[in-house]
Amino acid sequence: MNSLSMALLHPNLLPTFNSNTLTFPSIKLKPSLSHVPSPTPTRFSLSVSAAETTAFAAPPTPQPELGVVVKPTEKPRLVLKFIWMEKNIGIALDQMVPGHGTIPLSPYYFWPRKDAWEELKELLENKPWISQKQMIILLNQATDIINLWQQSGGNLS
Repeated sequence: MNSLSMALLHPNLLPTFNSNTLTFPSIKLKPSLSHVPSPTPTRFSLSVSAAETTAFAAPPTPQPELGVVVKPTEKPRLVLKFIWMEKNIGIALDQMVPGHGTIPLSPYYFWPRKDAWEELKELLENKPWISQKQMIILLNQATDIINLWQQSGGNLS
């Protein structure tokens, strides 16, 4: 970077303009060792034509276009979770909130130790924010998985 562009970019260096020259009174050049130091500070001056002064003007910075992207919000989902074992099957209910993770809504209910389907039904009935339609769908899914577990005898293969 040359000294002129450094001077133009530096906030403490204020140029003064004459019709033929551009001077920087705040720039003090250090004299070289071969010169005898002068008692008064040296002023740096540059001759610049009118065409060259426009080249030093900062180009206008384009303003970025601002936009808002609104993603459709996904609704929280109710999810049945299962633990498949040889002698028992565990059923639990979780709520999955997109972007936040999973919230357990129930403990695992184990069938045939207890009537897991009936315990799940009671839990769903005590949650007024779960619709009747959602409750029926969840209980039907639980029934299907329990029946599948019974038919397989607890074996996954």
